Amino acid sequence: MSERSERLSVFKTYKLFVGGKFPRSESGRVYEVTDSKGNWLANAPLSSRKDARDAVVAARKAVGGWSGATAYNRGQVLYRVAEMLEGRRDQFVAEVADAEGLSKAKAAAQVDAAIDRWVWYAGWTDKIGQITGATNPVAGPFFNVSSTEPTGVVAVLAPQESSFLGLVSVIAPAIATGNTVVVVASEKAPLPALSLGEVLATSDVPGGVVNVLSGRTAEIAPSLAAHQDVNAIDLAGADAELAKELEIAAADNLKRVLRPQPVDWAAAPGTDRMTAFLETRTVWHPTGSLGAGGSSY
Repeated sequence: MSERSERLSVFKTYKLFVGGKFPRSESGRVYEVTDSKGNWLANAPLSSRKDARDAVVAARKAVGGWSGATAYNRGQVLYRVAEMLEGRRDQFVAEVADAEGLSKAKAAAQVDAAIDRWVWYAGWTDKIGQITGATNPVAGPFFNVSSTEPTGVVAVLAPQESSFLGLVSVIAPAIATGNTVVVVASEKAPLPALSLGEVLATSDVPGGVVNVLSGRTAEIAPSLAAHQDVNAIDLAGADAELAKELEIAAADNLKRVLRPQPVDWAAAPGTDRMTAFLETRTVWHPTGSLGAGGSSY
């Protein structure tokens, strides 16, 4: 041949991120993901209820190690995520631009803000306990101290309209405080979330700490809300009708529920999403003639 044939691009195969691995949906289903103009971008895995259950098992298995790590160590891991994202910035800028119909400049601003948000929460891991704990005044010969600990496994419905900055804004605070998460990515724009799984896998994040599912939010979320081994649920990505259904399902085992509310994801974050999934443990200790020993509740 006198002329070189045109090279065909290698299309990316997107997979779920569960337990530190990249499985396809157990159902084998996929759905088309399009850009803001309706042009095909990729096929994303269409997660099933079985995939959700597998993700919860992985998240539960990871709770002990992650919550037991020092706060300083968790901060190092979150900072490492930011480092890895910085190295793949161009990829995420392109994916966010396609997903949300943004210019390259606006998409870059979103990605930069998301990277900075990882750094911000990394800095809070060993400080949040200082503002949530307390030494309590009591009337009696003992002292009384309250401290916080993670809730456990948190199901997170990622914001539908903010495919990356909103996603990071709901994942990072939950894991910064020692929880593990099962994330349902934005239904219409899941690709940045699935690519984030690749970053997490190479960022020292232990397998199972973050698990990413893609598919129909209304199909996956009810099984997570009703799951007896899920301790809390963040309804950021649910509409009013679905949120009501999920709150009812979550009541069966007294989950903590963070209700959906209007949020400007570009605004400076606060500590609310960290404290939403913390539990308070109070310890009292006798002093003086009552002797040593103590109790907690």
